Amino acid sequence: MAGAAQIPLYAATKVAQEAAVRQADNGVCYAVFGEVHTAQNELERIVQAVPVVVAGALRQRAWYFVPLAIGENEDTVVAPDYSVDLGDRAICHRNVRFGGSECIFISTRLMQDRFALAFEFLINVGHHFVDVVGVPQSFGDLVWSQATADVRGETSHDAWESRRRALDGRRGGSVDEKAKSSYLESAFADSLAVYMLSLTIDFDYADLREREYPLLAAPALAERLRHVAELFPPNAGYEFEIRYRRRG
Repeated sequence: MAGAAQIPLYAATKVAQEAAVRQADNGVCYAVFGEVHTAQNELERIVQAVPVVVAGALRQRAWYFVPLAIGENEDTVVAPDYSVDLGDRAICHRNVRFGGSECIFISTRLMQDRFALAFEFLINVGHHFVDVVGVPQSFGDLVWSQATADVRGETSHDAWESRRRALDGRRGGSVDEKAKSSYLESAFADSLAVYMLSLTIDFDYADLREREYPLLAAPALAERLRHVAELFPPNAGYEFEIRYRRRG
């Protein structure tokens, strides 16, 4: 492994100019730069999991899988290999505007496994899709009906906190519409990402909890995921399936 002093750092804009951008069959644009330690076929499987309808809304965006993306004040630099010192300075992803496009640099070497890498990419896709398209009315109605019925838990800390603020306002006689909007956006981005992740790999739902908040009850999540699957059917070669495991 190279030491930090031996690893050059490249401006993200230079990487965006020089890295060969590919377009997956679904239309998602992506590139690989440096020693990412992830097989090409694995990256292709992750990228191609994005349904065509979702990918179609992500024009003018490209994802760059790099070893490490590092923020330096307002600038972003990329390390073509890993060192402990550089890893301590890196962040999971970094967005950079380049011309009329947005380039998203994902630090593959900060991810412990394929699960973490796939989820980092797909939750990023989910949030970008929400920024462009918003939340489908039918999904928003479903999620809000669950929240007002006091269904236990949520899909992320952000969704949990915004849901709490929205419902606190409702108990006071009026809904906090800003908090409700943030809640629906977070819940939809989360659900879309979990759905796409389920198309990519098999995983245990409990593995999605990263911070201290109650995870959404499994039947409620299943209802959300089925709805997302109806809106955005899987691409050819991918299958959506929910499995329940009985505890012994």
